[in-house]
Amino acid sequence: MSCEHRAPGSAPIVAVGRSRFTLLGTAHVSRASAEEVRARVRSGAYDAVAIELCASRYRALADPGSVAQLDLFQVIRQGRAGMIAASLALTAYQQRLAEQLHSEPGAEMKAAIEAAGERALPLLLIDREIGVTLRRVYRRLGPWQRLNLVAGLGASLFSRERVTQEEIERLKQGDLLESTFAEFARRSPALYETLIRERDHYMAARLQQESRARGLEEVLVVVGAGHVAGLRARLEAPSAHPAAEQAALERVPPAGRTARLLPWLVVALILAGFGLAFARSGALGWQLVLEWVLINGTLSALGTAVAGGHPVSVLSAFVAAPLTSLNPTVGAGMVVGAIEVALRRPLVSDFQRLRQDVARLAGWRRNRVARALLVFVLATLGSAVGTYLAGFRIVEQLIG
Repeated sequence: MSCEHRAPGSAPIVAVGRSRFTLLGTAHVSRASAEEVRARVRSGAYDAVAIELCASRYRALADPGSVAQLDLFQVIRQGRAGMIAASLALTAYQQRLAEQLHSEPGAEMKAAIEAAGERALPLLLIDREIGVTLRRVYRRLGPWQRLNLVAGLGASLFSRERVTQEEIERLKQGDLLESTFAEFARRSPALYETLIRERDHYMAARLQQESRARGLEEVLVVVGAGHVAGLRARLEAPSAHPAAEQAALERVPPAGRTARLLPWLVVALILAGFGLAFARSGALGWQLVLEWVLINGTLSALGTAVAGGHPVSVLSAFVAAPLTSLNPTVGAGMVVGAIEVALRRPLVSDFQRLRQDVARLAGWRRNRVARALLVFVLATLGSAVGTYLAGFRIVEQLIG
């Protein structure tokens, strides 16, 4: 059984059983939001503080030096470089807004962490791991939607739009954010479902679990303004099995059969094209092989060069892409990214400046950590585009 109360000008309060959750919507780059969080925690009205962070994001915020423990070789070998690059791109725009407003990204979360520590209050990390969220996004989107997402993340690096302090404060009311999300949902319902709605469900389930396990009565919940409405709705209709719901939302769906078979089908068609060309004439066969190497290798090398890769990395991309494109288990980005890391090993200072550097495109090329990730992404993208362009060229030559 739940009910909702609201005092004029205050955050909504939702009662679930014996627990009451005060849902404080904040703007992530607002100094006023940070001050309000600090004042509420210090008021003594709460016996726990919940924040919209997962364990990995909490570590990055509370201990910026922890990023220095990142093993780029393992990240690239395990195929996680793209996810980490996407995560950094997601923070880049927020970092620039914070700089414009002379604020600090996640200042309200830091305020909650510090104030909870001062009063020795339990700190609840209620958000889903960002890596799980990004992988679920990737699984739910089709090829073109994935391309649009990558393009959108890339475009955010070029954005120079200025946002005023007054506009940021209006975001706290939730109306602008919620209307933006509504438009976003019309463009990409799958993306909205995974990035926003699922996390509302997940955070509500986490709050139910934690409050029951700890016997909490008054909990301050610090979340972005865009999550307040969804989180309140979920708490007003509490889950009968929050642990099961949380476990379901943490699972990453396996790739569909089409997604698993498509790369092998493309390779089979390309090899069949080579075979048919050589059956017609050796000259035609070698011509198509040469075009395959030039198109695939050049585009991957170009992507590596745009990322600011080492000249040896650029040459490696040219050599590796035509070969790795015929083996779906190994990507050009894995090979070239590993070579880039070996040639330009990141320094401690690169890890220390990582969050600041990724706020601008030039910083991605200057910072050795960010540059290695960018090399991985653009070498992979160049090879992928090259594979399809060269494949179309093979078909064109065979039927022409």
